[in-house]
Amino acid sequence: MIKVTIYRDERNHIDSFSMSGHADSGPFGQDLVCAGASAVSFGAINAVEVLCHVTPDVETHQDGGRLVFRTPQHLEDHIHEKVQLLLEGMVVSLKTIENDYGRFISLREKPARAR
Repeated sequence: MIKVTIYRDERNHIDSFSMSGHADSGPFGQDLVCAGASAVSFGAINAVEVLCHVTPDVETHQDGGRLVFRTPQHLEDHIHEKVQLLLEGMVVSLKTIENDYGRFISLREKPARAR
């Protein structure tokens, strides 16, 4: 199962997110849940980089199927708003996948950890 955790700060903004595991909803290379979740999350990260000109802190670990994204701190307000909008769009898309394929992906939200 893919497990997505969204970490929110005290203002309910997305501070970071992590994604781990494998959906195992189909044969390797044909797993639509995995492909969808990966496309949505990496698409959001790429959009943050290209559209907001921000380089986020991103870690990937192929062996465990793990992705960690941290929103850069101390962004100008107008840039921070754009980053948040792109990340909230990602959350909506992931929740849509979870609604249809909840056996293979789960999304939860937690308070952000101190950095």
